[in-house]
Amino acid sequence: MSYRTIVSPVEAEIEIKRSRFLTRLSPAADEAEARAVIAEARAEHPKARHHCSAFVLDTDSRTQRFSDDGEPAGTAGAPILDVVTGHDLTFVVAVVTRYFGGTLLGAGGLVRAYGQATSAAVDEARIITRRERVPVSAHVDYAQANALERAAGNRGWTTRADYGGEVGLDVLVPLAEVTDAVAMYADLTAGRAAPEVGEVEWV
Repeated sequence: MSYRTIVSPVEAEIEIKRSRFLTRLSPAADEAEARAVIAEARAEHPKARHHCSAFVLDTDSRTQRFSDDGEPAGTAGAPILDVVTGHDLTFVVAVVTRYFGGTLLGAGGLVRAYGQATSAAVDEARIITRRERVPVSAHVDYAQANALERAAGNRGWTTRADYGGEVGLDVLVPLAEVTDAVAMYADLTAGRAAPEVGEVEWV
């Protein structure tokens, strides 16, 4: 399994017919964190008329919430959510703060404006993919570590290393390839390494 998310919070601003739309796009580990980001936007912009939002959570994106915050139903939260889900993002919250410019945009105009404001923030974000991986770990000497890291790279696996008197090496592999990783340790250390298989983690 894998999912896409963003590395760190970003902000963007657009203006349409003198209405300002300020977007904050932020990582959120759970619903409490998402709602805290929304509350922060309200606190920072107390004079703004609307703070519309949407968030998506869980590795399969099953938790989805949105709020129009006083805008006509379906014109703000839903288009924000559509942009987030359209980019296959999860563990993300988007808040679009609107300062009214005096000109009514109409339902269609609001949908476009909130969507564009969210897209502007997504364009600024660094998006990463996290995948389920199992660490297969052992202590090896420096020469063995170099050979193992090269071999792991050739297979598309990633590694983590802790350098001391020896090298504590983690080879991160898909669950289905754990046996192959154990065999690689055996082959490249002449059976001297004693790899341990860890718990599944997201990397």
